Amino acid sequence: MTKELLEKYLNNRCTSQEVEEIILWMQQQSFFSESKKLGEIDWQHFKEDDVVSDEKLDSLLDKIHHKLNIEEPRTVQIKNNRLLHWISKAAAVILIPVLAYLLYTISENNRLTNQITTVTIDSLEVIAPVGSRTVVELSDGSVVHLNYGSRLKYPQNFLGESRGVALTGEGYFEVAHNPDKPFVVNTGRINIRALGTVFNVNAYSESNCISTTLIKGKVIVEKTKNNGNIETIKELIPSQHVEYEKNTGVVRSSLEQVEKYIAWKDGKLVFENESIDQVAKKLSRMFNVEIQVDKGVKEYKYTVTFVDEPLFQILELLSVATPINYRALPRIKNPDGTFSKQRILIERNKQSQTKLN
Repeated sequence: MTKELLEKYLNNRCTSQEVEEIILWMQQQSFFSESKKLGEIDWQHFKEDDVVSDEKLDSLLDKIHHKLNIEEPRTVQIKNNRLLHWISKAAAVILIPVLAYLLYTISENNRLTNQITTVTIDSLEVIAPVGSRTVVELSDGSVVHLNYGSRLKYPQNFLGESRGVALTGEGYFEVAHNPDKPFVVNTGRINIRALGTVFNVNAYSESNCISTTLIKGKVIVEKTKNNGNIETIKELIPSQHVEYEKNTGVVRSSLEQVEKYIAWKDGKLVFENESIDQVAKKLSRMFNVEIQVDKGVKEYKYTVTFVDEPLFQILELLSVATPINYRALPRIKNPDGTFSKQRILIERNKQSQTKLN
């Protein structure tokens, strides 16, 4: 054991293998005279005259090791408060890594013994940046496509009775089949449970709607009630699209062509008789802008498909199809020196309005 490795642990920079090494050292070797020398070096550096003697330090360390290695774990827990009281007094003047390590071990006994397990199941997070899509392959072989601005949290390895992930945004899931361990997508209020299937989930935090579209296989849409019980909302069949409204709890279901719900993973933007408000929301999310729609053009709807088109090209094509005009508004400089999002106003084309009158 080295002083550098102990300091690395205290600063939370150890690998899982190094954590295992430190735990083994503490359980089996920390009371050896060679290990005490690590503390004595720093003690000589930090000690002050007439505060505490070397003999008292040595006695203190012996008492700590006695508590850690001789008594039963339950006894240590019962006497933790008294032990921590006199250790904390000594720690005020004994600034040594070994003592700090031992103090941390006593006060965080349960967490320490589970350090290695915690590292192995630590969750990861993948974020699809604005303007691009991301593909993630999970440890079970499942593949997830993430749409613009989406986040997926998942464990390095799936433990327990299910394979759980958390989604914010939109994801297209190709789930590896495992009848013994269902795959569960958590969106905050709604869970989508599957065994091995292909489906799409749209759950952006700013949207009032959470939707699920099943391509093949079978999924179950569930809701966690206030008492913790699970309520089945809908069991989907292929080509079925289900929407859940957050504020009302209303559920809508339909059988239709699913292409418009999943075309985004192939770089397509599909609108089928969608209002200009819906178009503006998708474009805002896709290009990280704020699009404001004037009430004078609310009635316009669009059926069109765009393939990897830039924002202003899309707006130009929309203005050709309907009598609208768009313009970029000046950005506002924030107090920290950054600028606000690009804002775009869509309004009725004034020339077209004049002709109508």
